[in-house]
Formats: sequence, structure tokens, C-alpha cells
Amino acid sequence: MKTPRAAAVAGIMFSVLYTTSLILFRVSVPADPHDAGIWLVGGRKAVNLALYLLPFAGIAFLWFIGVLRDRIGIYEDRFFATVFLGSGLLFLAMLFASGAVAAGILISYSIIPDKFVESGIYTFGRTVVYQIVNVYAVKMAGVFMISICTVAVRTKIFPQWIALLGYAMALLLLLSAGYFYWTPLAFPLWVLLVSTYILLTNLKNKPNTVSPPAQS
Repeated sequence: MKTPRAAAVAGIMFSVLYTTSLILFRVSVPADPHDAGIWLVGGRKAVNLALYLLPFAGIAFLWFIGVLRDRIGIYEDRFFATVFLGSGLLFLAMLFASGAVAAGILISYSIIPDKFVESGIYTFGRTVVYQIVNVYAVKMAGVFMISICTVAVRTKIFPQWIALLGYAMALLLLLSAGYFYWTPLAFPLWVLLVSTYILLTNLKNKPNTVSPPAQS
């Protein structure tokens, strides 16, 4: 069994879908998690579109993890592989959890728009989504980047300058989460860079051909 070369596109798909989703969230929802919910009146369509794209971004990210593991191959280190896989799956779980809570906010508002914001449920749900996306998920993304960059330095699965850039962007995610509203975009942009390199490398390599067995 060989990993299909088209799987290398998974990281690019994740980057495009997740970046689009984040931008839709950022331009529609205020940065302050304690806002009064005024954006619910005119920003629901954009947020609904972002929530629609989020599951597909998560599926593509799962494929991207598989592509990286296939790229590492027999050189996979158990310690870093555990951290790499665990942080990636935790990031994915938090991504889906935040999307589910955000969808619950929109649905609840559409049912009881007048009483929903005043009830305090909106403030609770809005804060939960903000904390998951901007604190916990971002930190897991930073751990994911550090672990895979460490593996890359040892195994040369992609150039060292990409790994060094990944370290810098991972530190940005770990240390500045919650302070800069657009910080989470660093993760999908780095994934886009890695995926593009892997895809171009795969296109350059010719498929292996198996010679027919010699006949006696």
C-alpha cells in the first residue's frame, strides 16, 4: 500500500479552508469576548459559512497528519511522534468543540433572539469559544509545530529554514495567544508552506516501477 500523492494536497486544503473560516470569524465577531452580541443581527451569515467550512478543514487536517507520518516513515521517533500526533488530535478536537458551541449560540439566538443575550448564556458560550480557539487550540497548534519541526531537523523531511520558521511561529502562538487577534493565522500559513513543499517534492519524484519477475 502506498500513500496517494494527492494526499499531499490535504494540507493546502486545510490551510485554505481554515484561513477562510478564521477570517470570516474575525471580520464578523468582535475581538472582545464580553461584547453585547450586536453582531448576531448582521453577522450570522458569515459565521454560518465559517462553521460550514470548519468540519472540512478538520478532515483535511487529519489527512495532513497522515501525510507527515508517511513522510517521516521509518525514521519516526516514538517520543516526538506521540507529542506530534497527540497535539494534532487535541487541536482537531478543540476545533470541532468550539464550532459546536458557536453553532449552538447561533441556533439559540434564532429561536429566542430577545431573551437569549440577556439570559447570560450568550456570554458563557461566547467566552468558551474564545478561550478554546485563542488559548487552548492555539497552544496545541504551537506544540504540534515544535514537535514536527524537531523531527524535520533530524530527518530532513523538509528544509531546515522551514523548520526554523516553524519554531519562530510556534513561539508566537505559545506566548502571544489572546493578545493579538490575528495570531492563530500563523498556523495555517505554516501548514500551507510545508504542504506546498511536500506536494512539489512528490511531483518531482517519479513513481517506483516494479520489474516483472524473471521467468525460468
